[in-house]
Amino acid sequence: MPEVLDPTISARLKRDDAGLVAAVVQQHDTGEVLMVGWMDDEALRRTLTEGRVTFWSRSRKEYWRKGDTSGHAQYVKAASIDCDGDALLVQVDQVGAACHTGTRTCFEAGGDLGAVVGDRAQQDGAGPDSAGPDRAQQDRAQQDRAGQDRAQQDRNEHGNQQNEENR
Repeated sequence: MPEVLDPTISARLKRDDAGLVAAVVQQHDTGEVLMVGWMDDEALRRTLTEGRVTFWSRSRKEYWRKGDTSGHAQYVKAASIDCDGDALLVQVDQVGAACHTGTRTCFEAGGDLGAVVGDRAQQDGAGPDSAGPDRAQQDRAQQDRAGQDRAQQDRNEHGNQQNEENR
C-alpha cells in the first residue's frame, strides 16, 4: 500500500488555505447526497487505498474514519475529482446514518431552505406569468419551512448529546 498519495492525483488538487479539499459523499446506487467532509492528501490516500472513507476533522485536528465509533461505515465504491480539482466525489455504500445527528443524510438533518423552484418553461417565456410562485405555493412553502424549523429545533435539543457519540 502506498505511503503517500499518488503525485499525479496530488498535483491535480486545489486545496483551501488549510490544505483541504471538500469531499461530497454520495450513495453509489441511488445518487443520494449523504454528507460533505474534508480531506487532505493523507485522508484521500487512505480513502483510495483502504476501501473506507477517511476525513480530516477540522475541529479535532485529527483523522477520522466514518463509522469506527458509530458503526455507520462508508464503504468506497468510486472516487472522482471535479474539473477544477477543488472538490471530490466519493461514492459509497453507506451503512446506517451518514449524519452524526442520526439522520440518513446531513442535508435531511440540516433542512430545506425554502428556495423558489425554477421552471424552465417560465424562463423561456412559454409558461404562465413568470413573476414567481402564486400565493398558494408561497403559503405551502412557508408552512413547510415552519414544520422543518420545529423539527430542527427538536433535533438540536436532542442531537447535541449524540454529536461525539456517533462519530
